[in-house]
Order: sequence, then C-alpha cells, then structure tokens
Amino acid sequence: MQRLQSIVREDAGAAKIEFALSAMVLLMVLFGVMEVARAGYCFHFVSYAAQQGTRYATVRGASWGTSCSSATSVGCTASQANVQSFIQGLAVPGITAGNITVTPSWPGKTLSGSTTGCSNAKSAGCLVQVKVSYSFNFIMAYMPQSAIKFTGTSEAVIQR
Repeated sequence: MQRLQSIVREDAGAAKIEFALSAMVLLMVLFGVMEVARAGYCFHFVSYAAQQGTRYATVRGASWGTSCSSATSVGCTASQANVQSFIQGLAVPGITAGNITVTPSWPGKTLSGSTTGCSNAKSAGCLVQVKVSYSFNFIMAYMPQSAIKFTGTSEAVIQR
C-alpha cells in the first residue's frame, strides 16, 4: 500500500512539470498565431489604403478647381499633402498612423504609357499612383524584433 502511495506522489510532481511545459508551448503557439494574424491585418490595411488613396486622387483631378485646404474638402484638386493626410486618417485601431508612409505621384502619362494629353499631370485620362508603406513591429518577445515593411501600390486613371 505504501509503495502504491509513493508511486502516486512521484507521478503528481511529474504531471505538474509536464503540464507547465505543454502549457508554455501551447501559449507560445497561440500568441504566435495572434501576431501573424495581426501582421496579416496590417498587410491588408496597406493594400486597402493604397486603393482608397488612389480613389481619392482620381475623383479630385485638375477639373475640380482650386487646391484642397484639407483632406475632407470637397470640390477641389487633391495635392500630395491631401492624399497623405487622407490615408493617415484611415488608420484604424491596431495601425499606428506614424508608421504609415504615403507617396502619391502623378506621372503625367496615360494608361497606354503615352504622354499626349497629359501636359497637366492631374488631367482627366492621366494616371495617378499611390504607394503606401507601413513599418510593422511584433509585440511578443520571441518574435523577430526588426520591423517588417509592408508596401502596397495602386494606380488608376483620373476621372475628372
């Protein structure tokens, strides 16, 4: 009987150690999956932001009139600063607006690559291109500590 009790006591200590080790591995995997999901969320945001910035610039071409005083102004031509502030205003929880870099450009060419008709780069029929970059940092200690740079580019024809 005593022999049986001593075996049970020895197993109880081993079970606690096994539980602690397996729980640690399980939690590391769980938090790792959450970090990768957060990285995917940021990658999706970058693509979305580039598309929305391009849309913002395409509907505010040269025929819209004066320069916009802010990103929320209506009836005005979008500038580089307006597109940048519009995209940074799209930042949702989990996205740090300070880590967003926006580079809008009006290359002065049409979809076919011709420069004819694009003396004013913001004219209807000309292209606008928006490149958005985001520096992503993992939170967990056991993940890579260097920033990962996500980049999204969108290009569209100015409508007006």
